[in-house]
Amino acid sequence: MPMAFSPGLLLVAGSFAAFRLLNRGLERLVPPPPSARRNRWKWRNIWTSLAHSVLSGSGALAGFCLHPGLSEDLVGTHPPGAHSLVAVSVGYFLEDFVDMLCNQKLHQSWELLFHHSVVIVCFGIAVLLHQYIGFALVALLVEINSIFLHLRQILLMANLVHTTCYRLNSIINLGTYVVFRIATLAWMTRWLFLNRENVPPATYAVGTVGMAIMTPMNIILFYRLLRSDFFKSSRDVQREKEQ
Repeated sequence: MPMAFSPGLLLVAGSFAAFRLLNRGLERLVPPPPSARRNRWKWRNIWTSLAHSVLSGSGALAGFCLHPGLSEDLVGTHPPGAHSLVAVSVGYFLEDFVDMLCNQKLHQSWELLFHHSVVIVCFGIAVLLHQYIGFALVALLVEINSIFLHLRQILLMANLVHTTCYRLNSIINLGTYVVFRIATLAWMTRWLFLNRENVPPATYAVGTVGMAIMTPMNIILFYRLLRSDFFKSSRDVQREKEQ
């Protein structure tokens, strides 16, 4: 039985190594501007996260566009490549977890570390069991919004807050947040509730706890984005740059 799991675990390990290498090489590919040189690790971290969001978000969206029937069975069936995409995402979240643990103070990163722990457990179960891949793919639709969240951080670090580009990104970020993050999480919670009879108790418990954690975290983040980008003060902007 363990042999059946090895391809997924190898993909996770390979993904971890690949994102680690990307992180190390990004400073040469995308040199930090003067305003970001005090926080070089974060500059690399955000660009690495952006690469993952583009890959996983577009991959998940393509999966549902090319296989519209996927939403009918999120447990036992999944399109070719979907399992690999989820495994690659587990590798990324592990790499990002390690990167933050090594470079950021715990009081600054505990929320994201907690978030990543939940995602790693939930996605890890899907990868190991070769089940719930479709459900994990739904969760990866959130990464479409993460693209604009990461672009926002890049513009913030590059001191481009007072630009049309930042303002446009803020609007798109807010729109995709509602569609691909809040609405997606609401749909996932509804799906879990409606299918509670067909999901094993242990898996249902993990999924329910995951949703119970993710939903308030994302509502709080939405409030912070609204306050920062649409009702912000100069103190709020400076605080975000220093984090």
